[in-house]
Amino acid sequence: MSEITSERLCRSIFISDIHLGTRGCQADALLEFLRHYQAQHLYLIGDIIDLWQLKRRWYWPTAHNTVVQKILRQARAGVQVTYVQGNHDPVLAILSKLIPLDQDGLFLGGIQLVDQCLHVTADGRRLWVTHGDQFDITMRYAQWLTRLGDQGYTLLLFINRQHQRLNRLFGWHSRWSLSASLKRHIKKAVQYIGDYEQVLALTCRREGYDGVVCGHIHHAEIKAMEGVMYYNDGDWVESCTALIEYLDGHLGLVRWGTEVLPEGSEADLPPATATA
Repeated sequence: MSEITSERLCRSIFISDIHLGTRGCQADALLEFLRHYQAQHLYLIGDIIDLWQLKRRWYWPTAHNTVVQKILRQARAGVQVTYVQGNHDPVLAILSKLIPLDQDGLFLGGIQLVDQCLHVTADGRRLWVTHGDQFDITMRYAQWLTRLGDQGYTLLLFINRQHQRLNRLFGWHSRWSLSASLKRHIKKAVQYIGDYEQVLALTCRREGYDGVVCGHIHHAEIKAMEGVMYYNDGDWVESCTALIEYLDGHLGLVRWGTEVLPEGSEADLPPATATA
């Protein structure tokens, strides 16, 4: 067993949008990440298992099962694991038809299943943890459009996987992602991301939280906006990113690849300022 160094110890890990059950899921990279860090809290912030894709076509390789077993082992070992449901894995909506639920959600295998929750950092800040799909306008008013877009996104990920295979074949080390590149450069996608972030930040401020931790849009980000901190932990389909709370309470993004690459920290940002 490798030694647990101070660089590997952290207080909390936030990950989302793993999409187990799809070919785009980078389960092997996630397993390496989970083996590297040791945390007291593990938050799974939605779209962990992609029930949409599994309903259309069953795909469940060994690595995906190993991810589930790894998380269950962590829960048994005393890690506080919280599963926040997303739009691709509405576990509480399904289970509520079979099991009466209370305000604390449901505990299965030592894992707490919730719709949303509160996390208090080591330095006392109150963070609202939610997948964020309820703040996606297309999810609320045009679900058929969301599902159509999901199929197109699946095609983009297929093209991206072929590109990555060529990288490995020729020994290239590019981590370029077609779908991520399109989201950065297409005006409407950029506007969608900005609108999503602002609505979440405004809601967070109105509810009296110090910040919000979310996923859903597969776009990792830390920023101060609307008087609160906005944290998006990214995904494990394109970017392989996670949000980490270190022992002193500050949070930072990590991109997992051939080496651990810090993506950014809130310590690098100016304080959040509320707008009128």
